[in-house]
Amino acid sequence: MTVRIGITGGIGSGKSVVSRLLEVMGIPVYISDMETKQLMVADNRIRGELIALLGEEVYVGGILNKTLLASYLFGSPEHARQVNGIVHPRVKEDFRQWVRQHAGCSMAGIESAILIEAGFAGEVDAVVMVYAPEEVRVQRAMKRDASSRELIERRIRSQMSDEEKRMRADFVIVNDGETPLIPQVLALITFLSQNNTYLCPPKK
Repeated sequence: MTVRIGITGGIGSGKSVVSRLLEVMGIPVYISDMETKQLMVADNRIRGELIALLGEEVYVGGILNKTLLASYLFGSPEHARQVNGIVHPRVKEDFRQWVRQHAGCSMAGIESAILIEAGFAGEVDAVVMVYAPEEVRVQRAMKRDASSRELIERRIRSQMSDEEKRMRADFVIVNDGETPLIPQVLALITFLSQNNTYLCPPKK
C-alpha cells in the first residue's frame, strides 16, 4: 500500500522545497495548486458548474478569467464555499486516481497550502507541516512574488494560523534557513517507511 504524505504550510514556508527534496529521493508529489489550475480549465464538470454559478464570462476564449473568479471567491466566505464545493471534490478524485497510477511506489505526497482547510487531511496517512518564522516567510514571499509586505501579511492572516496547523500536523519540518532540511526529510521518510527502502523506481 502506498503511504500518502500531505505537505502543507503557509505562504513562504518552503513547501515546494520539501516537495522537491521528496521527489529527488524517489517520492512523487502531487502539486495541488498546479493540478487544480489545470482541472479548472480541462474538467468539463468544473467548467459547467462555474459557468452556472458565475456566467459564461468566467471563461474567456477557453481560458479561466482569474480576475473575475478571484473577485467572487474573496467576496465573502459563502462565495468561497460555493467555489470550493465545485473544485475540491474533483481535485480529490483526481488525486485518488493519481495515487492509483503510482501504486508501485511505497510513498507518494500531495503538496497543498490549504490541505487541512480543504478537507484533504483525510486523504493522507500523515500530515507534514513545513514551518518557518513569520518574518522569514514574509521576506521570502516578498522576494519571490515581488509583492508588498502589506499584501503578504494580509495573505498570511487569511490562512490558518501556524499554531493550529501545528496542532493538526503529525510531523513538523523546520525550514528557517538555518536548520538543515535534508536530515529532517530523511528522518521523516525513515519513520514512515519503517525500514521499507523501496521507493518509486527512477524514471529511465
